Amino acid sequence: MDTTQRTEQQRSADRRRRELLEAADRVVLRDGPGASMNAIAAEAGITKPILYRHFGDKGGLYAALAKRHTDALLEALRAALDAPAERRERVEATLDTYLAAIEARPQVYRFLMHPSEGGPQSDQGFDVGLLSAPLLRRMGEELGKVIEERVDLGPDSAQLARVWGHGIVGMMHAAGDWWLGERPCTRAELVRSLADLLWGRLAAAGDKVGGPSF
Repeated sequence: MDTTQRTEQQRSADRRRRELLEAADRVVLRDGPGASMNAIAAEAGITKPILYRHFGDKGGLYAALAKRHTDALLEALRAALDAPAERRERVEATLDTYLAAIEARPQVYRFLMHPSEGGPQSDQGFDVGLLSAPLLRRMGEELGKVIEERVDLGPDSAQLARVWGHGIVGMMHAAGDWWLGERPCTRAELVRSLADLLWGRLAAAGDKVGGPSF
């Protein structure tokens, strides 16, 4: 097989994988944590063995969907951080971007973070903790890099930036999970409250020399 044939086969496989993930997204939006491999295969117009051939099992499909949605969320968060605004406004915009994302697609959020809510009929068959924890860790590392690039935190800046990155992501996740379930306040009120919590040290830190502003 020549290079052209291999390239075309890879493109075809990538296209088919995207189509299957889009079908999975539609089912997750409809069924949330109860989304099953049977329902996803039916939505895609294929048999379950073919779905397994592409993703292995529901854990493999979960990981692929998680990467797809995490990539999109990180891109949106970077756009909020890069917006031409004052630091406080960018902090609030970043918090709001995360909360808006989970509010817009609560079923997707619950599938990724609370798949056990699918009940006894769910074909979960994997330990969600082994898969959801790396998503939060990845977001923490990415935010830590942004903080290190932009904020002067003094001695041990690199380590402190990672601490801040993971701490802020943990706060956003825990507060967002609670808020999505109970809705005790408006999204804007939650954003302001979380920004107030972060603002003291962020307000005091200077921009890193030679880096983009934060």
